[in-house]
Amino acid sequence: MARNYQSRKRILVTGGAGFLGSHLIDRLLERGDEVLCVDNLFTGAKRNIDHLHGNPRFEFMRHDVCFPLYVEVDEIYNLACPASPIHYQYDPVQTTKTSVIGAINMLGLAKRLKCKIFQASTSEVYGDPHVHPQKEDYWGNVNPIGIRSCYDEGKRCAETLFFDYHRQMGLDVKVARIFNTYGPRMHPADGRVVSNFIMQALKGEPITLYGDGSQTRSFCYRDDLVEGFLRLMDTAPGFAGPVNIGNPNEFTIRELAELVIELTGSSSPLEFRPLPQDDPMQRQPDIAVARETLGWEPKVQLREGLERTIAYFRDFAN
Repeated sequence: MARNYQSRKRILVTGGAGFLGSHLIDRLLERGDEVLCVDNLFTGAKRNIDHLHGNPRFEFMRHDVCFPLYVEVDEIYNLACPASPIHYQYDPVQTTKTSVIGAINMLGLAKRLKCKIFQASTSEVYGDPHVHPQKEDYWGNVNPIGIRSCYDEGKRCAETLFFDYHRQMGLDVKVARIFNTYGPRMHPADGRVVSNFIMQALKGEPITLYGDGSQTRSFCYRDDLVEGFLRLMDTAPGFAGPVNIGNPNEFTIRELAELVIELTGSSSPLEFRPLPQDDPMQRQPDIAVARETLGWEPKVQLREGLERTIAYFRDFAN
């Protein structure tokens, strides 16, 4: 049976030493929960959770979710998986294993414990979309054998598993599709567009744009995203999602580069390179479901969020 013999929740966060996982843990601890952080530190970093080690309600376990985990918890947030192209393409087989076998192991744990489980899915399930903006009922346009497929198809398969456990076994699942997110604690060398542009600008290096820079993205600040996670987890057992969590304000990549140059005071020139394989041309969430079901929408706009993120990255550029 579920653990219900004390009022304080014990919550497992896989990938908890990562960019988003560490901020989620901060929020959970702030509201009084106990947190077990599980991470194999492939892309996560101890510095993201160093400030938590004196907290008696925080525990860290170095573990790979591709192997079963035997713990007792009340809720599970499954965030374990490399999320940037440079990291998930480094070992694509392991990326797929983390998404699929990791999901199987965490769902098995949730089934044994009869507890609620959250899956951090991704807007990459939509691939290079033919529908714009992307709604949750769009099935996507994904290349199943491309260089990004390990992540795209791994996350799509994980969603399949979550919904089959929900239908077949009655498991209480929550699936969030995360759109581009940024903020302090991003890895400075993760290859994502925001961290790339900021680091290049702070170092006075050319800002590298792929294609002509007209492709679009929608950028959600980390605090808004974590709030969406918590609200989705608090929905009634009958609601599983998926739910798009992201900022619907759309910018071209060139507009992002020019704003970063302005905010950093950099003199970096723009440098154009060939567009990578399967790079989506458009990415914008339709967040009607999040607004109606969660009462959620982002509050931090791009300029404000970039200013906070640039301040964090200045230490890495010196």
